[in-house]
Amino acid sequence: MASNITLTMIKPDAVAAGNSGKIIDLIIQSGFKIQAMKLTRLSKEKAEEFYAVHKERGFFGDLVKFMTEGPIVAAVLEKDNAVEDFRKLIGATNPANAAEGTIRKLYATDIERNAVHGSDSDENAAIEASFHFAGVERF
Repeated sequence: MASNITLTMIKPDAVAAGNSGKIIDLIIQSGFKIQAMKLTRLSKEKAEEFYAVHKERGFFGDLVKFMTEGPIVAAVLEKDNAVEDFRKLIGATNPANAAEGTIRKLYATDIERNAVHGSDSDENAAIEASFHFAGVERF
């Protein structure tokens, strides 16, 4: 059975470009309820912890550097089939391959500065939501 939550982070590039509000509006318009949301900034240690699954990959250092260069907006989103529906809404990792109207097609600049993170599985959604939010912060 599919989970009803997913986690997103509006990445530093989209926050710096002033696109947070537009992205949040698209999320709400697409039927997601926001359970929790905050503007925060990842430390190098927290970014390394969050992206530990990619530690051995060549892009890990650049990813950590990018995710710590400015504030992010982290949010837990609720909807039936949340992970799959949100992945459709954000579009392909590379915005050049993303469908028209998706968040990445609209607001990403390239494969590395791709505007948003979305959980890739129900299991990771639960882990990632707990990484950013205590239970009492979710409504």
